[in-house]
Amino acid sequence: MRGPNIVVCVKQVPDSAQIRVHPVTGTIMRQGVPAVLNPYDLFALEEALRIKDRLGGRIVALCMGPPQAEAALRKALSLGVDDAVLVSDRAFAGSDTLATSFALANAIRRLSEEKPIDLVFTGKQTIDGDTGQVGPGVAKRLGMHLLSYVCRIPILDMDSGTIVAHRWTERGVQVLTSRLPCLITVLEGTSQGRFASLPEMIRAARQPIRVWDRKAAGIEDLTKIGLKGSPTVVGKVFAPSRRSERAECIEWEPDHPETAVALLWEKVLARQPEWAAMASADARKDGEEARSE
Repeated sequence: MRGPNIVVCVKQVPDSAQIRVHPVTGTIMRQGVPAVLNPYDLFALEEALRIKDRLGGRIVALCMGPPQAEAALRKALSLGVDDAVLVSDRAFAGSDTLATSFALANAIRRLSEEKPIDLVFTGKQTIDGDTGQVGPGVAKRLGMHLLSYVCRIPILDMDSGTIVAHRWTERGVQVLTSRLPCLITVLEGTSQGRFASLPEMIRAARQPIRVWDRKAAGIEDLTKIGLKGSPTVVGKVFAPSRRSERAECIEWEPDHPETAVALLWEKVLARQPEWAAMASADARKDGEEARSE
């Protein structure tokens, strides 16, 4: 049984913990802010590496960004990725999620010409955009099955070309079976990421990274990338205002949790008059039903 050919899409993002918003213009101040590998993509990388540990195969890290995004790909190489491709061209500047998914999908098609792609992994979202749209957009453009918010992959059978994945939903965990190829967005906290070994770090520092411009990535239509291919308009960026009120501590006896619940509910209703009105209406309705019985 051959191992799967996997592509992991990664992104270099500004460290959100150090981003500031200009108080006058309302724009993000990126000067002096260090760039990091998107934390959500680390979970996607780890899931792909675990599959490689079990079944073998080959992993290619794919990134779209400026030349300095090469650092994110070297981080991926140091963790055990086999190859890395940076899609970089001034024509990509200003791309929103629609244009980004178009460019990445074309680059994945180019990679599939070298070897058929079985799996594409992405993080759930990025910390700079937080839209979670690029992964599903790539899957749609490639005609792949989409498995989103995946927390575990217990079965991958390359002979039958099927995969079993567990995904989180609001109502619990779904167990899904899909045909390959498919695209998987990985939920955060699904695994403990590995550390790079010294030999892998040395290999990552020495290994050449392939850099593709738009033509090498198979992109001819300039109206679908960059600002021309980005219909999204950002109306305003602002920092959340500081809250003046302080947190309140509710003391309660460990043997009587119902006291704490009643006190907490009382304080919630005091701050949400509409909830108090609804609770009062429900109480009246219950009373009327009880009397009618």
